[in-house]
Amino acid sequence: MNIALTAFTRRGAALARNLARVLSEDGHRCTLTCGEKLAAELDLPDAYESLGAWAGARFADQDALIFVGASGIAVRAIAPYVRDKFTDPAVLSLDEAGRFVVPLLSGHVGGANDLARRVAVIVGGTAVISTATDVNGLFAVDEWAVKHDFVITDRRLAKAVSAALLEGKRVGFASDLPLDCPEGLYEGKADLGVWVTCRADGGPFPETLRLVPKCLALGIGCRRGTSEAAIRAAVEDVLQGWDLAAVKQVGTIDLKQDEPGLLAFCASLGVPLATYTAEELQKAKGDFTPSEFVKGVTGVDNVCERAAVLSGGRLTVPKQAGNGVTVAVAMLPGF
Repeated sequence: MNIALTAFTRRGAALARNLARVLSEDGHRCTLTCGEKLAAELDLPDAYESLGAWAGARFADQDALIFVGASGIAVRAIAPYVRDKFTDPAVLSLDEAGRFVVPLLSGHVGGANDLARRVAVIVGGTAVISTATDVNGLFAVDEWAVKHDFVITDRRLAKAVSAALLEGKRVGFASDLPLDCPEGLYEGKADLGVWVTCRADGGPFPETLRLVPKCLALGIGCRRGTSEAAIRAAVEDVLQGWDLAAVKQVGTIDLKQDEPGLLAFCASLGVPLATYTAEELQKAKGDFTPSEFVKGVTGVDNVCERAAVLSGGRLTVPKQAGNGVTVAVAMLPGF
């Protein structure tokens, strides 16, 4: 996690410094920034003139914000930037004595509840968790999805699942992966249920919340200047029956690393574009569909299949070509 910390007093800054150190040892990337006066007194390298402006910038580039000081100050600082629990970063507030750690925002999806529990252990305080499913010891579908790197496909149904559990209603569970049924859900008939799948539609329940694992890697080749729309159409044609949300990575040759349409397509999915040299593609193991034309242009006989396989997956759909775009699909390990 990228975690930004701030404090408002000397005592709070000392606590924040220790917290940043331990969280960094846990593997997080932490920065501590204070107001200009306090930063100067403590010889901190980073300072802000406006707490609100700092909070707004950190909402855009951090996974979590930790305020050491009064919760009211934190609430006022973040208020203009709060949008949606599926996109807002985790926000925590703790007093400068470290007695109480309060997740203010994105308890489940953003990971604030788990982070609060860890912070409480570090400072020797108490995590004050107020989300209804946690308070009642119930399954939290959004938190469970994040932990497994599953994409929630329908926010309304995600809320409906939590509401049903809080009302004591039966919620079903089905999975195309070898997963144990989470405690509190039921394998069998139900009016509402959770389905772990890469498939794009349908479901085993009258109302089905699909949770999509990131299990696919795409290899894509295209002509120079191919539009995002053309690339998307080609991919959707190849992935008929599969959900685009299942795509974890797109790969191609390094000659296409600055291709606008390909970059825009990856950005629309929120996935990285991995690029490989012709030599790296040539070393991919497997039987691939050769093309002398492609070899003459790129130096390797196949781009899309080799790029898909270099993701670490197994080739599931070989090269499909149309309208200047080639697409291949690999299934990632574990699926």
